[in-house]
Amino acid sequence: MTRVAAIDCGTNSIRLLVADAAPETGELVDLDRRMVIVRLGQGVDRTGRLAPEALARTFAACREYAAVIKEYGAERLRFVATSASRDAENRDEFVRGVLDILGVEPEVISGDQEAEFSFTGATRELTGRDDLAKPFLVVDIGGGSTEFVVGDEHVRAARSVDVGCVRMTERHLVHEGHVSDPPTEAEIAAMRADIERALDLAEETVPLREAHTLVGLAGSVTTLSAIHQDLPEYDSAAIHHSRIPYARVREITERLLRSTHAERTAIPSMHPGRVDVIGAGALVLQSIMERAGATEVVVSEHDILDGIAWSVA
Repeated sequence: MTRVAAIDCGTNSIRLLVADAAPETGELVDLDRRMVIVRLGQGVDRTGRLAPEALARTFAACREYAAVIKEYGAERLRFVATSASRDAENRDEFVRGVLDILGVEPEVISGDQEAEFSFTGATRELTGRDDLAKPFLVVDIGGGSTEFVVGDEHVRAARSVDVGCVRMTERHLVHEGHVSDPPTEAEIAAMRADIERALDLAEETVPLREAHTLVGLAGSVTTLSAIHQDLPEYDSAAIHHSRIPYARVREITERLLRSTHAERTAIPSMHPGRVDVIGAGALVLQSIMERAGATEVVVSEHDILDGIAWSVA
């Protein structure tokens, strides 16, 4: 076993996994897995820069993670930064801060690399199952971008497009600093049109309709699973490898898009950092399912973070 640490810093959240990995057997044993909503991508779509308060929140989480990594004595650490830090003019400030705190430079990876890590993390434990037909379509719905990957044991095609729950919310539902509560029909239609254009781009590279099993990753999808199961609180074990039929995805999406901030906050399994962006994330998933002709989505708690850990091991 090799003790490794992986950090995935996205547009909405920063996550840590400390695990013991045995590449020969394919075993990855979690020691600590945690997430902090930092909204690093706050305003990036509009300003092109990482906001000072967003950097401060992210660096605070990095200090917390540095203590955890030291406590477990991880031998190797890899820090991967995704959509928001790819887009920002002042990303050097972000890189310097992470290096000072954690002793490693964040790797600002390409969308294709992001897709490869997501696919590995999500499918490594699914490949031997008889009840899931291949090829897989893995979709990782992040804050700023969504990754699409089709493959069997290995990636056949991948594409990253700039559509995510934070980006769609800020682009279509925020006016004068306030999120529509709830969104209007016109705002939902504009958001849907934006998503459809992104799916057109994804289909230029990735054969979405050829996949037989849709695997959904990241917080928007896992939160929909928790709502589908009516969980009294977020329960990772109940969510991992659960399945949501298309009809329920559509029903929950409509409910979320027509609910107020207070009504979404009252959902027991809802993370406070997802309240304002969950409607957009759900709409992205619904649109993908319709485009791919998927009758259900298999939900995975294992994603890019696990893929990063395997790459370190």
